[in-house]
Amino acid sequence: MSQSAALVLTLKQALKQQGITYAQVAEHLAISEASVKRMFSLQQFTLQRLEHICQLLHLDFVDLLQLLQQSQRQISELTEQQELELTADLGLLLVAVSVLNHWTINDLVTWYRFTPSECLQKLIKLDRLHLIELQPNNRIKLRIAANFSWRDNGPIQRFFQQQLAAEFFNHRFTEQDESMLVLNGMLSRASNQVFQGKLRRLAREFNELVQHDSGLPLADRFGVSTVLAMRNWRFGVFKTFLRADAS
Repeated sequence: MSQSAALVLTLKQALKQQGITYAQVAEHLAISEASVKRMFSLQQFTLQRLEHICQLLHLDFVDLLQLLQQSQRQISELTEQQELELTADLGLLLVAVSVLNHWTINDLVTWYRFTPSECLQKLIKLDRLHLIELQPNNRIKLRIAANFSWRDNGPIQRFFQQQLAAEFFNHRFTEQDESMLVLNGMLSRASNQVFQGKLRRLAREFNELVQHDSGLPLADRFGVSTVLAMRNWRFGVFKTFLRADAS
């Protein structure tokens, strides 16, 4: 993530923490809410507007930079070895995925067949892996950055692809809170890059919604998995129809 993108993300988090909406930012800047959303989406700010938003937050620009430095001390991904350690213990992986979704130790022992002692041991392991900080009274503080993700083609991604992909897609996706879209078409390289950028923005918006809802009781949230994928794919089951000299 570039420094400018990280700064904008820090600004968004500061607004969220103070409960300030885009509509309030728009009123403060005397522009439309759509303009504010576009400004954040494109990550394009003048220094004057950045300063005015800081005033709304009652922050100096130096304070914003300090918040940025604090966020950059958080981890954005694990090492290969750390991910291997998670996949070697399915119970540990389950606890890791749960706490990344802001579950408490009480939630874990209520929903899963872990004793409090077993759960605590797994949380201690996650603390050692620097995913969390286990605080007094078994409170869990995440150590991950807002842009945290599993390693590309790393042990966690390979695990889910190998173990869960067939189960995930063996489903009709017909319920109200489900959706599956399959899009096929031919794009230029330029258009491909534009669409990939839109996918990345959609992923950021998904993570922002996860953060927004993280304070809700567990009973008001449910697990959601989203697969966003795009690749150069032409032949598949039609490959046998290709001429030998086709490229």
